[in-house]
Amino acid sequence: MQTVEQITAALESFLAESPRAVVLEDGKVLFDMREAKYKLATEHGRCTLHLWGEDRNLVRRVSGTTLRNGVLRLSTHRFGQTKPQTLELVTDRDRRTPSTREATRVRYLKVLERVLLRSFPEFKVDGLRTAMDLEKSFGPAYARGSLIQGQKAWAVIAVNAEETQATVDGILTLGILWLQHCRDSGDGRRLYQGLKLIVPRGLAILTLSRMAWLNPAVAQWELWELDQKSEELEQRDAADHGNLITRLMHAPNEQAAHERFAESKLRVMALVPETMREAVEQRLRGGTELAFLLHGLEFARVRMGYAGSSFNSAQEITFGAGANETPMTEENENELRELVARLFARRIAGGDKRDPLYRMQPERWLESVLRRDFEPLDARLDPKHVYTQVPAFAAADRGMLDLLGITEDGRLAVIELKADEDLHLALQGLDYWVRVRWHHLQNPDNTTGLGEFQRHGYFGGLRLSAEPPRLYLVAPALRVHPATEVVLRYLSPRVEWSLIALDERWRAKVKAVWRKRNTDAGSHSTHVLQGRV
Repeated sequence: MQTVEQITAALESFLAESPRAVVLEDGKVLFDMREAKYKLATEHGRCTLHLWGEDRNLVRRVSGTTLRNGVLRLSTHRFGQTKPQTLELVTDRDRRTPSTREATRVRYLKVLERVLLRSFPEFKVDGLRTAMDLEKSFGPAYARGSLIQGQKAWAVIAVNAEETQATVDGILTLGILWLQHCRDSGDGRRLYQGLKLIVPRGLAILTLSRMAWLNPAVAQWELWELDQKSEELEQRDAADHGNLITRLMHAPNEQAAHERFAESKLRVMALVPETMREAVEQRLRGGTELAFLLHGLEFARVRMGYAGSSFNSAQEITFGAGANETPMTEENENELRELVARLFARRIAGGDKRDPLYRMQPERWLESVLRRDFEPLDARLDPKHVYTQVPAFAAADRGMLDLLGITEDGRLAVIELKADEDLHLALQGLDYWVRVRWHHLQNPDNTTGLGEFQRHGYFGGLRLSAEPPRLYLVAPALRVHPATEVVLRYLSPRVEWSLIALDERWRAKVKAVWRKRNTDAGSHSTHVLQGRV
C-alpha cells in the first residue's frame, strides 16, 4: 500500500513532466491540465485530490497510483463510497490503441496511393511508407514517398485526418527533413525539385503561414488538402493564408497595479524566507493579477475579484506551483509557509534533478535567468523592455516560451526558448516571428505616428525601427535537435535568425557556447541546395 507521500510524489512528478496532461474517466476527458487547477490535501493519513476548471469540479480520495506506458492511473474513492474508481492522467489526447492507429495509417496509405496516381498520372509513385525511422526523426504518423518522372522527382509527405492537430501542424518540419533525406540519398540519379505536402481538408492554416516564408530558390513548395471520403485533392496557394489568429493585449500600467496590490504583496512576501526574498520575481498578468515566481515557477498570485455577491472589488491570494493552487486563509497560513519553504529549498541551481519542483517549467527558469542577463545572447538587447508571449495566438501544443524584446538600434527581437530537445524549434520560432512582424507592419496612428505595439503600451518612449524583427532561437547545446539547422537552411533569407546554444549549466550562469546566423552561411549553402534541385 502506498503512503500519502508516495502518492503525492507520483502526481507531482507526472504533472511536472507532462504539463499538457489530460484527466480521463471512462475514456472521457474531464480536465485539460493546461487550463485546470488542482489541490492535494494530505490530512489524517489520507490524500484528497481536488480538481476544478471553468465547467466542472471534482473531489476524490486517492488510495493508490500506477504508472504504465505513459499513463498514471489513480485509484480513487468518492466520499462515502468504498468501491474504488479509476482516473487516468495521460500525456497524449490521442487515446487510440496502437493497433487502431496502425490500421488507420495502413488504410490511409492505400487511399493516398490511389489519389497520387490519379492526380499526377505523369509520375510514378515510389517508396510510399509509414515506417518509423527514429535516427532520421520520421515517425509512423506521416506517410512518405516520392513521385518519379525520369530523373525528375518530388518528395511527398502526407498525414491523415485521424491524427492530432499538433501532428498535422508538424508536417512541414518533417517534410523538409524528408526532402533533404531524398536529396542526400539520391546519388545523383534523381533531381528532387521540391516537396508536396498533403494535409486533411480544412487543416492547412498554420502550414500555409509557414510555407510563405520558405526559400523558393532552394526548392519548390506545394500544399494540398485531401478529403479522404471523396478522395478529392485541392491545391492551396501559400500566399493565401488568410487572417492570422492573433491578438495584442494592452500592456498594464505597472505602477498603478503594484500600488493596488501593495497590501497583498506584503502578506505574500511575509511567507517567503527572509534570505530568499531577493530571488522572488513579481510579474503582472494583465491589470488584475500579480504573480510571484521563483526561477520562473509561479508559486503565488494575487487576483482582483468581487466580495461575495456584491460588486465590491476584493483581492484573493493563492499559493501553489504549476496547476496546484490553494487559496490563502488565516487557518492555512502556516501550511503555506511550509510549502513555500520546501519550494525554496528544492528549486535551486544545484538541486536534485529527480525532484519535480526542480524539473517543473524549465523554459520559465531559463527565461528568468536571461531576464537578468541578456548579454550572452546579444549585447544589443535591452533588458528593460522584455515582454512574455506578446502577441498571443492560437496554435496546438506549441510547448514554447516566446519573448519579445528590442535591440539598441530599435529592431524588434523575437526570442524563442526551449530547454529540452524539440525538432520543431525553427518553425515554431517562425510562427511567432510572423505574427510579431504582422502587428509591427500595421499602419501607425495618423495623429501620434505610433505603431500598434506602442499604441498598446509596449516599448514606451522608444523609437522602433521599420526593419523586420530579428529571430533568436535559444536552447542548451545538448538540447538543440539536429533537425533545427536543416530546417533553418530552407527558410527565406528575409528571416534574419540566430541559433544560440547555451552551456548546460545555464541555471547557475548563462553562457553561449556557440551561435550560428543565416548571414554566416552566405550564398554558399544556397548554392549547394540549388545544386540538388
